[in-house]
Amino acid sequence: MRTSLIETEQIEAHLTRLSEPGDQLVFEARLLLEPELNEKMQWQQEAYRMVKLYGRDQLKQEIEAVQQKLFTQKEHLSFSQKIKRLFANR
Repeated sequence: MRTSLIETEQIEAHLTRLSEPGDQLVFEARLLLEPELNEKMQWQQEAYRMVKLYGRDQLKQEIEAVQQKLFTQKEHLSFSQKIKRLFANR
């Protein structure tokens, strides 16, 4: 299990380009020699991509919720009118 964690950390360092240049070269050589490591790296890359997309979706939902509150609730009427006037002049 410990080897797996170390390997995951090495893959992460490689993907984020946080490893030293020498370590980067050694890892790239391992990628050529160990097809399994290359596959693990691709899966880790895919996991990062999915997390990033999920984060974007979450942020978008939060922004839409704030927008909904600001432009529909009575207590924010003066703010929404100011914003609408600001963009109406363009």
